[in-house]
Amino acid sequence: MKIDLSGQTALVTGATGELGRVIVRTLAESGADIALHYHSNETKAAELKNVVEALGRRAVAVQADVTKQDAVQALKQSIETSLGHVDIVVANAVAQYKWTSVLEQPAEDYASQFDSCVMQSVYLAKAFIPGMIERKGGRFIGINTECSMQNFPSQSAYVAGKRGMDGVYRVLAKEVGEHQITVNQVAPGWTISERERTNGIAESSDYIRNVPLRRRGTDQEIANAVAFLASDLASFITGAYIPVNGGNVMPAI
Repeated sequence: MKIDLSGQTALVTGATGELGRVIVRTLAESGADIALHYHSNETKAAELKNVVEALGRRAVAVQADVTKQDAVQALKQSIETSLGHVDIVVANAVAQYKWTSVLEQPAEDYASQFDSCVMQSVYLAKAFIPGMIERKGGRFIGINTECSMQNFPSQSAYVAGKRGMDGVYRVLAKEVGEHQITVNQVAPGWTISERERTNGIAESSDYIRNVPLRRRGTDQEIANAVAFLASDLASFITGAYIPVNGGNVMPAI
């Protein structure tokens, strides 16, 4: 068996980010054409488009604020003009902010997390799932986090946004399953990315002490899980929250 996404088009939001870039490359290596969403890093988006095209796949880079419904609809139109319909949606973009305690966290940080985790997913669903229903199939994948199960101090805004996102995905999976559309979430742990490989990997002894596999995962390992869920190999998996973190958190029954 192999992951074969030939003939499929995937949209990856936040494509220019550390994890987004690896997801894009992995999906392209699996045969998918790629719609690269970016918010502000146009230079990196252009570089990534060249990477995808060098792999023999079609690609388009589209700027949008995915926390705005009209911008997501415009994103959809741009993609369809260049590549046609989207078969795979990967909601990877998320707003960045400084973490602190509930008492000190600015209220706007909670709003930004709600917008970038919950509303991004809602707007993407409204834009792309109707077409998947017409075609009787599709993949809708969200990047969640192990933090949703940890609830550690200073994580409140992030956890609130990602837990809200989790609720949307679980309900959506039940609403669209009859159309052979799967809706799943990948939940990374503290992941080693290209930035750390370049600048030095952070000390992680306290973290890995509680990880059964006794190491941190890599961006490629997260991307592999996304590619699997995007493929026909995962055709009977939906409504899942899948930690990719060496067992650091384990959902219970």
